[in-house]
Amino acid sequence: MELFAKPVYLLYFIPAAVLVGLAAWLGFKLKNRLIHALFGPQAYAKLTQSLRPVSRWRGALFVLTVFFLFTALAGPQWGTEVIEAQGTFAQTVIAVDVSASMRARDLQPDRLANAKNMLRMLVSNLKDERLGIIAFTSQAYIQCPITTDEDALTYFIDSLQPDMLPVPGTSLSAPVALAARMLAKYPGQKALILLTDGEDHSPEELKAAQETAQQNGIRIIAIGIGTKDGTLIPAKTDASGKILEYKKDKEGKTVVSKLDEKTLLELAQATGGVYIPYTTPAQVAAQVEGAVKGLDRSVSRTAARAAYKNRYAFPLVLAMLCLAGYLLWPRGRKSTRRGAEKPSQKR
Repeated sequence: MELFAKPVYLLYFIPAAVLVGLAAWLGFKLKNRLIHALFGPQAYAKLTQSLRPVSRWRGALFVLTVFFLFTALAGPQWGTEVIEAQGTFAQTVIAVDVSASMRARDLQPDRLANAKNMLRMLVSNLKDERLGIIAFTSQAYIQCPITTDEDALTYFIDSLQPDMLPVPGTSLSAPVALAARMLAKYPGQKALILLTDGEDHSPEELKAAQETAQQNGIRIIAIGIGTKDGTLIPAKTDASGKILEYKKDKEGKTVVSKLDEKTLLELAQATGGVYIPYTTPAQVAAQVEGAVKGLDRSVSRTAARAAYKNRYAFPLVLAMLCLAGYLLWPRGRKSTRRGAEKPSQKR
């Protein structure tokens, strides 16, 4: 636990105290010069002999006032409270292809590494959106439920790896169906960001995927990652990353993975979405951000979190009391009762 939310303000008190002390010292020097110039020290002493001297306690109260004000700014905190908030968010699911073809190195260092770099930027830019993450091959699995927690989203993006799922192949209909179930409870237009090389081993299911997206108001933003010429898929590498063996099919032929833009373009157009060819992480993230700006928003409650209670009021009250003491400290004339009583007793 941190005792202060912004402890740097306690450090700011040191130069503030020095400035207050310097101002008081300069004021004292200037006052003495004026007294010498106007009255002289002896005449001034006679004129003020009936007044109380300025107490050092009054100066201490002023210093304490400044100290407690900076303590309040530092935000003392102890005890916890549960904070719940709600806001208006657009709903978007990100589906990432983690099949073996994402190991292909037609983009350096490989396709999936580029996809992850882009997604980190995208998540950072879409702070006002609710996002979920799906990993898919021939089947799709939820990696991160729909949330506004940027740290959780980044964690699950970092954990994506090729062949992390127990089923091989690639199916574009699987992530569309799963995204539809995730987004079903949210009204209005939603989006599915589909990040893949477009190779689909079950094209007969693509029409059903289009209809599922249309029925659920899901706009598909398809990002094609890879090159049209394609490249071989690494199957084995050594510790340094050098390729030892390439992926082969059942007949023993080396597999070449190519970007299938036609399939992705058809899927995006059928759902009122957009197809974005992969270029650089920053450019693609900016294009996707623009594509999801027009989505419908709904009021949602964000996740409750525990936070320390800010106790700034305690030092602020102490500062006000010290300031009141400083302003109300008596500066009137000395009492003359004792002086008056002594002569009467002699008589």
